[in-house]
Amino acid sequence: MSARPAGPGAGPGSDTSPGTGLGGEGEARAPGTVVQAGGPVVRAGGLTAPSMGEVVRIGTQRLLGEVIRLDGEVATIQVYEETSGLRVGDPVVQTGAPLRAWLGPGLLGATLDGLQRPLDALADAGTWALGPGLEAPPLDPTRRWHFVPVRGPGETVGPGDQLGTVAEHGLEHRILVPPGVGPGRLGPIDERDATLAEPVAALETATGTELLHLAHAWPVRVPRPARRLPAEAPLVTGIRVIDMLFPVARGGVAVIPGGFGTGKTVVEQSLARASDADVVVYVGCGERGNEMADLLASFRELVDPRTGAPLLHRTVLIANTSNMPVAAREASIELGITVAEYFRDQGYDVALLADSTSRWAEALREIGGRLEELPGEEGFPAYLASRLAAFYERAGQVTTAAGPARRGSITVVGAVSPPGGDFSEPVTQASLRLAGTFWALDTELAHARHFPAIGWLRSYSLYVERLGAWYREAVGEEWETLRTQALELLARERQLLDVVELVGVDALPPEDRVSLEAARLVREAFLQQHAYDPVDAARPLGVQLAMLRAVLAGHRAMLAALHRGASVDEATADPAVRELARIRSWPGEGIVERLEALAGRLGGAA
Repeated sequence: MSARPAGPGAGPGSDTSPGTGLGGEGEARAPGTVVQAGGPVVRAGGLTAPSMGEVVRIGTQRLLGEVIRLDGEVATIQVYEETSGLRVGDPVVQTGAPLRAWLGPGLLGATLDGLQRPLDALADAGTWALGPGLEAPPLDPTRRWHFVPVRGPGETVGPGDQLGTVAEHGLEHRILVPPGVGPGRLGPIDERDATLAEPVAALETATGTELLHLAHAWPVRVPRPARRLPAEAPLVTGIRVIDMLFPVARGGVAVIPGGFGTGKTVVEQSLARASDADVVVYVGCGERGNEMADLLASFRELVDPRTGAPLLHRTVLIANTSNMPVAAREASIELGITVAEYFRDQGYDVALLADSTSRWAEALREIGGRLEELPGEEGFPAYLASRLAAFYERAGQVTTAAGPARRGSITVVGAVSPPGGDFSEPVTQASLRLAGTFWALDTELAHARHFPAIGWLRSYSLYVERLGAWYREAVGEEWETLRTQALELLARERQLLDVVELVGVDALPPEDRVSLEAARLVREAFLQQHAYDPVDAARPLGVQLAMLRAVLAGHRAMLAALHRGASVDEATADPAVRELARIRSWPGEGIVERLEALAGRLGGAA
């Protein structure tokens, strides 16, 4: 029997260690040559039976590219690096492998670019700017990890079954049989320290001996196998306007569109810090370099409330900034979702935050233009919607390949940057058709310094009915009622403000003036939330519900005062009502009891 490396990269184009990035090194073939080049699109001739999606190395700098079109003997290649200096006649070397990611210990806490090059390692080596052809192992090949097996020799295992564990930043990194490998009987498997290149077990299958390692490769464009389950629980974010009004299901899809300065990046960073996901994959796709640097610095300083360690230790950060080659943006999104699926298969809940999908779509538009493809709306390729669907549909709550006993989830939150805040543009509209939750960022709220600037009149969640049973059991029976009352009050405020613009507030009936005051309390005392406030940045669900209950009790108390003959000024001046404006600053210890006592005082007044 022959021994060969296990995993989806096995065979031509594979090796047993995480080489130098998304592309593998394959069998020796006679190189082709560059026959035409235009920006990130290169055409090559003389290749030996090239295949769609095959990774190639181009020129003397070994630029990473991927075959995206075959036309007779000419292959069109999408190059993920800067092509300046490339010449006609330069060699094109095939790898025989698809675009793939290396998955294993070392991902958590890593900062990678869209090609899975470790930016920390490159910076330590003195590389302060990414140059063309720069290569580095995506996972440290020299580090030794302590492997603790959970299976014994002679046991039968198959795809997705757990072999053992490796401790990584306080998380139990579960080493699994890669998809597509086995079933078979395990050979010797012992507790040991091993590098990623050293096998930790051998699997005797019907076709031979598969050597199993701590890491394996997986094609980034191929979803990892899993069985989808219906949504059962929300992804708890700590942000009141989301958790109480527009929740996203764990395993669901949320879209955050908004114009410049409305706070998309801050909302996604808040989700990374405060959500109850086990692992966070943050993809900065085409974002400004200063923002990514600030994000990295803050994640290193912020303390994860669950572990007491830096927040970066449960985060995989993929940084593909706006000054990096445009084609690599597309690779960064695919890399991010593949990494998320890897941790999902271990049974973890993963939050993938993509900021922003608009920059990714712009990359598709630029490449489509260079390929002379027939443009669709606003110049985007006709397949924009299908590519977005292929990405978002990899979200979900699933049972993994190991069977129904192990469940995991990927919740995808995609930011969209519509030009001028126009939600009718193609990327936003295509995303809306795929999302279950829509958090519409409002420019007027942002200009009024109301953050998070999620507009309650345009936002929605399709998961509310499905999550109702979970909220009733875990949070409180009255959640749906309070949510409906708050949204009705905010919608009534919008109607009254239109009237006020015509006749003035003094012309309104007393009940409507009280409704305006109550809506103001909902906005300022409940919906507003400072992302960097040490007290109010994130609140547990129980506290959120108690805050909403107290604010709505204030509305009823003011109406009751009017019915007893009080004036509007007297009703709004009640000390308990005025105290509602300060509840955002109340510390967490004993806050639920304080809020319940305040709601009781307001209820007594009513």
